[in-house]
Amino acid sequence: MSSTETHHGYHDQKDSHLKRLRRIEGQVRGLQRMVEEDKYCIDILTQVSAATKALQSFSLELLEEHLEHCVVDAARRGGPEAQEKVREASDAIARLVRS
Repeated sequence: MSSTETHHGYHDQKDSHLKRLRRIEGQVRGLQRMVEEDKYCIDILTQVSAATKALQSFSLELLEEHLEHCVVDAARRGGPEAQEKVREASDAIARLVRS
């Protein structure tokens, strides 16, 4: 890897993340199918809840990786980049809590 090439915190788990996202995509497509087939509202809402939880779980894992990799690396270097990474993480946490 060259000195200008960087990896994000999720890099080592990229294949696993893509697999999870494809499963979530399948859940959302299933929701579309349920609506097309006029399934019962409560059944659809149950599946919406499952897809939402799957996305929340993915988000938390990605956030943890960001904190462990990007934020910690920036903190070690110090300076304005460290402050920026902490602010970004705080903003991301706030968005997740509001959702």
